[in-house]
Amino acid sequence: MKELAKIVNPERLQYSTVDFVDIAGLVKGASKGEGLGNQFLSNIREVEVILHMVRCFVDENVVHVEGDINPLRDIEIIETELILADVEQLDKKIEKLNRQAKADKSARVILEIALELKEHLDDLKPVSNFAKKDNELFLELNKELRFLSGKTIIYGANVDEDSLLEDNEYVKIVKAHAKEVGAEVVTLCAKIEEELVGLEEDEAEEFLSELGVKESGLNKIIHTAFAKLNLISYFTAGVKEVRAWTIKKGWKAPKAASVIHNDFEKGFIRAEVIGYDDFIVNSGEHGAKEAGKMRLEGKDYEVQDGDVMHFRFNV
Repeated sequence: MKELAKIVNPERLQYSTVDFVDIAGLVKGASKGEGLGNQFLSNIREVEVILHMVRCFVDENVVHVEGDINPLRDIEIIETELILADVEQLDKKIEKLNRQAKADKSARVILEIALELKEHLDDLKPVSNFAKKDNELFLELNKELRFLSGKTIIYGANVDEDSLLEDNEYVKIVKAHAKEVGAEVVTLCAKIEEELVGLEEDEAEEFLSELGVKESGLNKIIHTAFAKLNLISYFTAGVKEVRAWTIKKGWKAPKAASVIHNDFEKGFIRAEVIGYDDFIVNSGEHGAKEAGKMRLEGKDYEVQDGDVMHFRFNV
């Protein structure tokens, strides 16, 4: 986006955003009310992706609640508590369905899959690998209960400075586990991330460069979260504002236009599209037009990540 701004020189920039909810860690027994207990669990139920920060460094001055460093144990504690919380939720739902099933045939059908899921969870298996998680009845159940152990997880491997460029043994263990469960791992150093806070963008880039790091941990987390949420961004670029608009991957041009204003979708005529790289290489819209890199796209065009777009509409 900085490169777009260098060319357009707008009055302001508006970046894409991902909202992160900072929730304090939980301990064994959280599903039964230990520590923050239900407060933690109710907060996490509202999110779409869980970023699970895992300690992957040794420092005698930083005490670990379990007494030693063992990332797999820490992961298991958290994920077991999520499963147990799901069991508690599901038990209440099954109790209700049992009452409804006496007179309601549809309740009996949902009860059947709820009992299958209950058996799965009782074996301490997460909702994420439930065999029928794509079943319509399960999806209906999940929409209501928002199972915690069914949410997408990103592991944040929190390392010391020396392990940023080369994985230590703890990170290797986390990555091996993540590969087994189909999760992503982002390696970062929380101490360095703290030092980056308050630095100007150029200063932050120079600081990271001196460490041999191309990108901050926060940026890596944002990019990974975008991918896991199936999100992309397109740009509008004018002298008043260069702005990134967040949409779901696969959206067609009219739907993508609706995030600017509903009228853009209702009265959509066409979209003028320049690929991001073409916009940069040709020094902006005028150069891209002269080079034949601007395309006119209709209602069936699937917007691509980084497209620079201008919509024509009539209402």
